[in-house]
Amino acid sequence: MNLVNYKLMDIHILISLINMKLRDEFNSISDLVSYYDISLDEFLIYLNENKYIYNEKNNSLVEI
Repeated sequence: MNLVNYKLMDIHILISLINMKLRDEFNSISDLVSYYDISLDEFLIYLNENKYIYNEKNNSLVEI
């Protein structure tokens, strides 16, 4: 699945998908966004606006 249009996705599906990819394919959020050519800053702002943050220790997105 292409994440370039992540803003059009349901936020819960997006979080689930990202967490799956972080668990199975990527060592960090930076690796993931780089792979999909997404701006890390924009992506993190979008997540924060939707009440999610990146937990580096667990390499996952969590609700705030």
